[in-house]
Amino acid sequence: MTTLRMTSDLRRQLILSAAKRCFARHGFAGTTTKSVAAAAAISEALLFKHFPSKAALYAEILAEECEADPDLAHLLGQEPSTATLVELVRGMVSHFMEVADGTDEEEEQRLRLMVTSHLDDGEFARLLYDKIAHLIGPLFKASLDRAIAAGDARRLGGDPLNLFWFAHHTVLTSALSRLPAVPCLTYGNAADLERQLCEFLLRGIGLTETAITSHLSLDLPQHLAPQVSAEGA
Repeated sequence: MTTLRMTSDLRRQLILSAAKRCFARHGFAGTTTKSVAAAAAISEALLFKHFPSKAALYAEILAEECEADPDLAHLLGQEPSTATLVELVRGMVSHFMEVADGTDEEEEQRLRLMVTSHLDDGEFARLLYDKIAHLIGPLFKASLDRAIAAGDARRLGGDPLNLFWFAHHTVLTSALSRLPAVPCLTYGNAADLERQLCEFLLRGIGLTETAITSHLSLDLPQHLAPQVSAEGA
């Protein structure tokens, strides 16, 4: 049984390696399951035993890349806390803003693919959302619970993971508006956009103004650090 399972796991990794080469060379649209199977020296039928579709292959590759990212690995290794929650939100905002700035063409294409999936059959988006939920969801929920217990946040609604998705979708849409060569929306002072998004999202998931100022200002440059109001304090 162990030998068979290891053989299956090895075959799966060989398929993923072949798929990475194909996607890197031809992009998502230009890659087919037939071409991946040929690159892996297997039949297309055997490929489908491991991955039911091209979208499933691509989502698995992205999930592996996320897990291998040193910044995310560092974050996932942190103890759940208010500080970790703030770091998670800020990291998400920074990632999408960098994609929108066009510094990484591959990430930009992935963002476009995500949007296209929503307008098409949704398969790729569903797969990726599921992997993100399993990877980041537990830390988000545990950190939010710790923040509430510490008096840094109030509980909002019944499902805390929904708050994560609300934050994710807000940043995703913000990035999309800035993705074209001529942005659809500039949000006024672009230099303050990351700070404003972080504050908005942290308030939206229930953090107090005092907690936001205390934790967010530790990460941001001084001129971008949030200012707490007398009322919020």
